[in-house]
Amino acid sequence: NREIQFTPARVIMQDFTGVPCIVDLATMREAIAELGGDPAKVNPLSPAEMVIDHSVVADLFGTPDAFARNVELEYQRNRERYQFLRWGQGAFDDFVVVPPGTGIVHQVNIEHLARVIFPREVNGVLQAYPDTCVGTDSHTTMVNGLGVVGWGVGGIEAEAAMLGQPVSMLIPRVVGFKLSGKLPEGATATDLVLTITEMLREHKVVGKFVEFFGPGVSQVPLANRATIGNMSPEYGSTIAIFPIDSKTTDYLRMTGRDEQQIALVEAYAKAQGLWHDDDAEPRYSEYLELDLGTIVPSIAGPKRPQDRIILAEAADAFGQAIGSYTDDASKAVHVTLADGADFDLPTGAVTIAAITSCTNTSNPSVMIGAGLLAKKAVEKGLSRKPWVKTSLAPGSKVVTDYYARSGLDTYLAKLDFDLVGYGCTTCIGNSGPLIPEVSAAVNSADLAVTSVLSGNRNFEGRINPDVKMNYLASPPLVVAYALAGRMDIDLLNEPLGEGSDGEPVYLRDIWPSTEEVEQVVNSSISSDMFSSRYADVFAGDDTWRSLPTPTGEVFEWDGDSTYVRKPPYFENMPAHPAPVTDVADARVLLKLGDSVTTDHISPAGSIKADSPAGKYLTEHGVERKDFNSYGSRRGNHEVMIRGTFANIRLRNQLAPGTEGGFTRDFTATDGPVTTVYDAAVNYAAAGTPLVVLAGKEYGSGSSRDWAAKGTALLGVKVVIAESYERIHR
Repeated sequence: NREIQFTPARVIMQDFTGVPCIVDLATMREAIAELGGDPAKVNPLSPAEMVIDHSVVADLFGTPDAFARNVELEYQRNRERYQFLRWGQGAFDDFVVVPPGTGIVHQVNIEHLARVIFPREVNGVLQAYPDTCVGTDSHTTMVNGLGVVGWGVGGIEAEAAMLGQPVSMLIPRVVGFKLSGKLPEGATATDLVLTITEMLREHKVVGKFVEFFGPGVSQVPLANRATIGNMSPEYGSTIAIFPIDSKTTDYLRMTGRDEQQIALVEAYAKAQGLWHDDDAEPRYSEYLELDLGTIVPSIAGPKRPQDRIILAEAADAFGQAIGSYTDDASKAVHVTLADGADFDLPTGAVTIAAITSCTNTSNPSVMIGAGLLAKKAVEKGLSRKPWVKTSLAPGSKVVTDYYARSGLDTYLAKLDFDLVGYGCTTCIGNSGPLIPEVSAAVNSADLAVTSVLSGNRNFEGRINPDVKMNYLASPPLVVAYALAGRMDIDLLNEPLGEGSDGEPVYLRDIWPSTEEVEQVVNSSISSDMFSSRYADVFAGDDTWRSLPTPTGEVFEWDGDSTYVRKPPYFENMPAHPAPVTDVADARVLLKLGDSVTTDHISPAGSIKADSPAGKYLTEHGVERKDFNSYGSRRGNHEVMIRGTFANIRLRNQLAPGTEGGFTRDFTATDGPVTTVYDAAVNYAAAGTPLVVLAGKEYGSGSSRDWAAKGTALLGVKVVIAESYERIHR
């Protein structure tokens, strides 16, 4: 019940959530100028770092030039945004940008940006204090694995922190999570994190801090710690932090950090009592315990990260879940591909198999594990099923360096896991289209198909509009499911396929041992890889450096831009704000159930042509192929308002029998069903304020400021829910 004011050492952003922050700062500068002030006074007061990682889409796959062609498309689609960010980098103090094609924000954070102990000169005095951060992405918590207190906030909170405003918070309850034992043979970091996610979601840790301690901590490699910290939003805690110890300093050394900085981290942590002691057992508000030796291979799905399934029971679990998605689980559609491949596409077919996301691509053990499994599969004569879209999107260039040094990239490429980009792809909805003939078959027959990804999010409608069921799995299991091609397989007892010798090949025949993985990790990864890759990380490639960049303290808005537009927040703003007034004679815009995520509220994923946002873009001369994603257009409020509450899986109880962004418009007789946006426009014209009613856990998921901005701009004055997720509240 005690409130504190927390001032983070720095703010970190990715481009989807960061662009609106810089748009807002640019708009603030203009508003200050209009009120007769100095626009140059609007600047970050805390260091702000942005990594452009969310804009690459896995359009092309399965070819050696997939990466180059996807990057080319990325620049074509996002040129306006990137020019705007380059302007911001020059216009604002204490703001740096890591250009596209470098890596995922959270992996770049732990591999390079995080200081652990922050040295900074304040008023001429050199100070050291703990590195803390807030980020505009919910998985900012990945840095907790390094012992850094950091978590995701909405863009609005991040802007406040950048402008020197402290984050106001109650001192949280702290859940002590004791670890003992060590992971058994065959279990991966992904299996561990899915188990922890299930345990902590069940324990109810929303708004709490989780702190790991005990003798098992020293058995958890730093990459695994980062994987566990990364998933904090999936179990709802504010942070899930590990202590600073020799594993931390070893990792800093391995990733090429300066020796003086490493010495500072150790000396400061020991002086302040932050250095881990295996035998110490602090007092906590609450307490949980896990023996690492009990972890078994697992996946999670088909629509929530906390719905863990033991791999041995995965086929049965799929059989039980499929009834919610189709009336005919035996349905199959005959498909002929352009290359002549001919097959029956079954219900439950794996149409996307993606090694992606910050959660796992930062972890060498599971990435090398995937490469070794691919090597053994190729040597046995296996190949991916022809209907599976495969992709490899590492979180940093170091991953492809150690794949090349170990020779495993060759085998991944033979299974069509070619590099598609360095960034957040499938996990954020940037999976790109399915194989065209597969997509056509799925849509014509309303076939329930699946995706398997090594990510952290598998919410409904998030991964791909054609895919109804999504499963999280470790990178090696992603490769295994690409070989199997279906979700109803018992991977422990059924063969993945037939080898070149005509004999059945089982998962156990190609699963690499812990010893094999460690051997390749030790021989393939070195600190020089990190030093060289991050030596000039803010410079970018020739394409980035050659972008024409606007100059000046105030941004010159392009009236024809469909990416970056001046938002209406400060129009007619008086020098002193008007008082808050009562909400009267309101109407309910949406009546929603439990677990409505920010994916349901905020615009995310691909833009449908017949949606209000799609129609807006078409009216402004944008071709369907250039729609890009909602995330990439977060700098345009017109697109974002039209995409709020437009998720294809949203179920509004005011419009029963519909799925998507629909409601009833009671400004018209009989309240016809229409889009949420069109109804909101009519309510606004009638001067009617709006209300949203919802159940438990409203706003769980990502830290999206547009879940708040879009709701407000639709004219919603109040959201009444049984409970709110911290990050959205």
